[in-house]
Amino acid sequence: MGFENELKKKNRALRAAKVLSELKNHYPDVPRLFLSYGTQAQMLCSIILSAQSTDAQVNRVTEKLFKKYKSVDDFAHADFKTFSQEIKSTGYYRLKAKRVIDCFKMINALHRGKIPLKMEALIELPGVGRKTANLVLANNGIIEGIAVDTHAGRLARRLGFSPHSNPEKVEKDLMDSFPQREWVCINGLLISHGRAVCLARNPKCSVCFLNKKKLCPRIAVVEAK
Repeated sequence: MGFENELKKKNRALRAAKVLSELKNHYPDVPRLFLSYGTQAQMLCSIILSAQSTDAQVNRVTEKLFKKYKSVDDFAHADFKTFSQEIKSTGYYRLKAKRVIDCFKMINALHRGKIPLKMEALIELPGVGRKTANLVLANNGIIEGIAVDTHAGRLARRLGFSPHSNPEKVEKDLMDSFPQREWVCINGLLISHGRAVCLARNPKCSVCFLNKKKLCPRIAVVEAK
């Protein structure tokens, strides 16, 4: 049983390396974050706002929003009603407004106005889970894990790297599949492929380069049709 498990792990790592190589070849200029921002405070705010929304929609909102709010203090002292309306089109705006304001208030209270750069401290902040924390850390050159959003989770399952829907379990499976030096680019590559080819409702399996290289388990489904 131990030998079989080691063999499966080795095979998964080999396929992961091939998948990663193909993704890098097709998406050579993937940013660490698809959101627009100028300051660290704006980065954190934009990530919180991106929950249940699209990066494009958040960027449209923050283009105007970030002319007014730039620092930790700006967000911490924002008026709830005003801020809610300013971010309304990102969805769940009342909840997001509360989380953003409470988050920056806590940063002021516990971290002297500086966004903490440790996973344990970040996930204690309102509105900040492991995905958000991983993105904040990665954009500061600190790699502790892999950010798992809806795109990354969906592709991890479709590509056979994780059977789970829980983001933390998916993250662990991805971390086990890819070497740590590559963790920083995994989220962006999966997002790029998820937007361009591996769509949520109608994935373009017939034109997918991973399918053509027989690197995706879904190829059996496509070929059977």
